[in-house]
Amino acid sequence: MKISYLTMSSALACAATSLSAQDNAEPKQGGPPPGVASGQGGPPPGVLSGENVFDGDWFTIGIGAGFSSSYDGSNDYTLIPAPIVQGRLGGIGISPQPAGIALDLTPQAARGQSDFAIGPAVRFRNDRADNIEDEVVKLAGELDSAFEVGFAASYSIPGVFTRMDSLSLDLGARWDVAGAHDGMVIEPRIAWSRPIGRGTFQSISVNAEIVDDSFADYYYSVSPAQSAASGLPEFSADGGLNSLGVTAFTAFDLDGNALNGGFSIVSISGYSRLIGDSADTPYTALRGDPNQFFIAIGVGYTF
Repeated sequence: MKISYLTMSSALACAATSLSAQDNAEPKQGGPPPGVASGQGGPPPGVLSGENVFDGDWFTIGIGAGFSSSYDGSNDYTLIPAPIVQGRLGGIGISPQPAGIALDLTPQAARGQSDFAIGPAVRFRNDRADNIEDEVVKLAGELDSAFEVGFAASYSIPGVFTRMDSLSLDLGARWDVAGAHDGMVIEPRIAWSRPIGRGTFQSISVNAEIVDDSFADYYYSVSPAQSAASGLPEFSADGGLNSLGVTAFTAFDLDGNALNGGFSIVSISGYSRLIGDSADTPYTALRGDPNQFFIAIGVGYTF
């Protein structure tokens, strides 16, 4: 299932940013009111150093499980593992991507300020390389796994509708370097996030995927040999807008305070609609479904 989304630990990181901004906006006993400088780069007014685990280096590890389609466009669903790795070490941000990872090499903005992040990103793509549930599609043959290398960039704007929410504009682009599809993937996304109290966080995002002709031909065309092996009609696919989707996140800190780290539970649900040749290919139109769903739940530990 092609869906560009924050993974479980990414949701925890966004929750931390929003909750930190909330903590900074609330006057503490004995501290200055909001808007009065109290030492840039330090903890929020009235909060002792170390109370916010996200000040300085931090790390989240954990595990989850997701229910996703067997291949992009399939109507067979399988259970998949979802490891959680997220953090900031030595000034470098570490963010998980679907089947990959991205690094943020830019300095982190002060709380309550707009933030721009950019860095390298990689993804391992094994669509129809294994785990094909449909016997007819399996007859067409397994594909090679792709290893995509590129970048991920994000610009976040705090306080869009309320003083605690944030809007994020994201763009990712990657190219296969393993000789599988030999193509390019572009993934734009818009996400709106907000905290509810100090221990609950919600986010909703709208995303798209754009692919080139090489990508589309590899995954969606049915060659004469594939047609003869599977009985599916021949099909020639071109690139373009490949899918549109929406994803919702909810994160719960188990002790009610996300700022002190510890255990959290995150749930993710998503829907995407294949568009153009990814929907018209016989792999989808005859053997699958252009409507794709995803659901996952996981637990992470932040320290």
